[in-house]
Amino acid sequence: MNFALILFVLLVVSGGMWVLDMLWLRKTRLASASQEVARFDASNARKGVDPAALAGERAAMQERLTRRPWYLEYTASFFPVILLVFALRSFFFEPFRIPSGSMIPTLHVGDLILVNKYTYGVRLPIVHTKLIGMGSPNRGEVMVFRFPHNPAQDYIKRVVGLPGDRIDYVDRRLAINGSPVPVRPADRYLEEGRVQYYQQFIETLGDIEHRIVLNEGPGVPAMLGFAHTHPQACRYSERGVSCTVPAGHYFVMGDNRDNSEDSRFWGFVPDGNIVGRAFFIWMNFGNIGRIGSFQ
Repeated sequence: MNFALILFVLLVVSGGMWVLDMLWLRKTRLASASQEVARFDASNARKGVDPAALAGERAAMQERLTRRPWYLEYTASFFPVILLVFALRSFFFEPFRIPSGSMIPTLHVGDLILVNKYTYGVRLPIVHTKLIGMGSPNRGEVMVFRFPHNPAQDYIKRVVGLPGDRIDYVDRRLAINGSPVPVRPADRYLEEGRVQYYQQFIETLGDIEHRIVLNEGPGVPAMLGFAHTHPQACRYSERGVSCTVPAGHYFVMGDNRDNSEDSRFWGFVPDGNIVGRAFFIWMNFGNIGRIGSFQ
């Protein structure tokens, strides 16, 4: 389900009714109410009715006559709220839910996160055309993007390679442009949901330190997927994969290195598919203590 498209349709419908009400329907209601109130005042001018009761009846009638009809209450009335939600979600921050464990230990299944939509440039909603370039992804940042082979599906991974980089992932060690990425051992990591232990390391990509985990044992070899964005840019062997990142694209990987479907298998993320930078966990109903920022 394309929630952004649904929200846009609701915005157009409610906005159209709001404009119609402001320019025509509201004036018609007010004019009609004014005439009815004038007739009411004329018919009760000489009846000697209690002034307080007459004022109350008059106010109730005026409120009823000027009230928006039901079809405007369910359309135009919601326009300001829908506009605010649409603007915030399209240009500032968008919530996402983590559906899988590919980013363990940084992100857990069920984490509800916020994504900064303007860090990498302001884009038009629905069509995703970049309007203003405000920055580009850096190595080590956690990025949400539309999956190249199915743009209706959102993925979240860590940026590893920038345009022009040579990425080597051989024997489960990462190197960028011929230089091994610094890692140091950490305590074993327990994934409580699966009661499984992993080897854990602290990896440094650019200026960002973050944790990664590897399966205990030989791990899962990188291999060419059924669909690949640029198969000619990668060389596969029994020991791993080496890729040169094409211009305007990014190489991404999950922190759960042996349990992540990422650029090692299906290719690169084009700049046009970028959604934004993930930066904050605002809720996990299974573990409230996980609220906070992350890298």
